[in-house]
Amino acid sequence: MPTIIKDARAFTADRAWGARNLALVEGASVRLHWTNQPYAWHVNNGREVFVVMDGAVEMRYKSGGTESRVTLNAGDIFIADVGDEHAAHPLG
Repeated sequence: MPTIIKDARAFTADRAWGARNLALVEGASVRLHWTNQPYAWHVNNGREVFVVMDGAVEMRYKSGGTESRVTLNAGDIFIADVGDEHAAHPLG
């Protein structure tokens, strides 16, 4: 039976980076996060995919010791590979 999620844009959490677990896909968790606060710089041991559903997020990432930033708007996707240092900062 397929899973159909029609209320994703309306999701909110009781705290910044609160999450709703959606699925496990080949051992990787798929989660819907809500936030109004930045997340700390971090590195994952697996790929991480960010899909902005509403609003805007400034993704900060480091490559070769240099910090870069990109603004993601609704519909944009950012994929952090294994070892990519990154931090998400919601705008507005």
